[in-house]
Amino acid sequence: MNEPISAERGSTDSILCVRGLQKSFGSLRVLRDISLEVDKGNVVSIIGPSGSGKSTLLRCATFLEQADDGDILYDGRYALRGGVWAPRAELTQLRRRFGLVFQNFQLFPHYSVLKNITEAPILHGEDRDRVRERALALIAKMGLAGKENAYPYQLSGGQQQRVAIARALAMNPEILFFDEPTSALDPELTGEVLKVIRQLAEEKMTMVVVTHEMPFAKAVSNRVIFMADGVIVEQGDPLAVFDDPKEERTKQFLRVFER
Repeated sequence: MNEPISAERGSTDSILCVRGLQKSFGSLRVLRDISLEVDKGNVVSIIGPSGSGKSTLLRCATFLEQADDGDILYDGRYALRGGVWAPRAELTQLRRRFGLVFQNFQLFPHYSVLKNITEAPILHGEDRDRVRERALALIAKMGLAGKENAYPYQLSGGQQQRVAIARALAMNPEILFFDEPTSALDPELTGEVLKVIRQLAEEKMTMVVVTHEMPFAKAVSNRVIFMADGVIVEQGDPLAVFDDPKEERTKQFLRVFER
């Protein structure tokens, strides 16, 4: 790897700016020149067929994968520039700006609900009592009051995912990423989780949501991005993308959900 770049400011006013992102795994090109911006208070839904690069895009944006080329900026500060990470100290600061909710919960099985939520803020030096107070408020907000001392195996999938959302919110992120948050849930539990995300949208939480829930994406998003084969095929206002798509590939994908 080259020497780390200085994380100087870029020109964007967006919370997140991705420019020209490229990512390959061996000979397989997964992301091809991906560029997007996410403004404060907006919900951006990313839709598309399996294997289109949606989850890889989120993993690059949250530093779990390193892109081969391109830029990633948070609040105008470079996390990645030309495929090279900013210095470690800068990445540590930028990592505090976002939270990530995985499709399969990723809770610590040996921790209670309360400890799952409080562990990270306490490790980052926050006051233990304040963290506990915030965590209890989040537990109540997620409809899980009384479950503070329960363990993940004692919860339904929907409850576990709501704990995961509370855990992400406990760090007071500026933006939340969701990687297919309902794909592991049955329809009834899916509704529980989508209700929470809708509530966050109403509260103007900035979110990027990879989802196969088309009615949800249409109703809640400020912008919808359709990806296929590692590129952004089409993006825009949800009503325009869903009701009047311009690209044939978008039309083909959405026809599946009209049957």
